[in-house]
Amino acid sequence: MADEQMQQPTAPPQRGRRKVRQGKVVSNKMDKTVVVAVERRVRHPLYGKIVRKTTKFKAHDEENSCNEGDIVEIMETRPLSKEKCWRVVRILERAK
Repeated sequence: MADEQMQQPTAPPQRGRRKVRQGKVVSNKMDKTVVVAVERRVRHPLYGKIVRKTTKFKAHDEENSCNEGDIVEIMETRPLSKEKCWRVVRILERAK
């Protein structure tokens, strides 16, 4: 009876996966912050045409290493300021 009631080792509760996006840096004029435009393609609900929609995110760039035109990967994080809750993970491609 005691063997049956032995507790199984449980995994620690997992948090939700953080969102990761790829986008293009459109502004780096702020200190330690870049604006990243993320483009997504969605089907129009009535006409069925594929439409491009762009969303701009403010992302934290600790080293001020991103320049305009760079392709970067950003990840969701805790709120760092009023509008900034993303951070730059890595630079995928430098602007030419």
